[in-house]
Amino acid sequence: MITLCGSPISNYYNKVKLALLEKGVPFTEEFVPTKSTDPAVLAASPLAKIPFIRTPQGGLCESQVILEYIESAYPSPPLLPADPYAAAKVRELTLFIDLHLELVVRDLYPQAFFGGTVSDSNKARVQKQLQKNIAAFKQLARFAPYVAGDTFTQADCSAFANLPLLGMATKAVLGEDMLLAAGIDYKPYIKLVGERPAAQKVVADRKAAATRA
Repeated sequence: MITLCGSPISNYYNKVKLALLEKGVPFTEEFVPTKSTDPAVLAASPLAKIPFIRTPQGGLCESQVILEYIESAYPSPPLLPADPYAAAKVRELTLFIDLHLELVVRDLYPQAFFGGTVSDSNKARVQKQLQKNIAAFKQLARFAPYVAGDTFTQADCSAFANLPLLGMATKAVLGEDMLLAAGIDYKPYIKLVGERPAAQKVVADRKAAATRA
């Protein structure tokens, strides 16, 4: 059985958890804090990044790699289209959300969520980069009704976990939700995905973990 390691507060943990739940894969959860120095953690995730999983064959880290493993090991129900090009477009969109939206806005999290501060120069840098990247995302995203088209896919696991964070962080630190400002009305989409039982469990577990923190 798979063990999902990390914290329900982590957006990338929840990206993987949502995929596992949607596919009905049996798994257990193990809390692992960030920056762990436990040798057992480092054996599975050498940079001590979360999430990672433990499988009967060994550990595996990096959320997108984990999703690809899950898709290969548990192909039904699929979270990727059967057509190779269509599947590649879903992967493209998933990585775009992770690397060009979430990773950029992450620099605002200290001020948005943790009581820290972000310098004006870093705010300006993030804002400029997000303006460019969100315009590109707008070209890739479909919202028809799911982010990659008419079917729930891996891209939705990333979008559901990450788009609200981008909206909240940019509004808190930069004064506006940059997705909405760019004409991307993503909130009905988040509501739609949020009605799925798997997403409801992810959200409930995240809220419970935040209360305990």
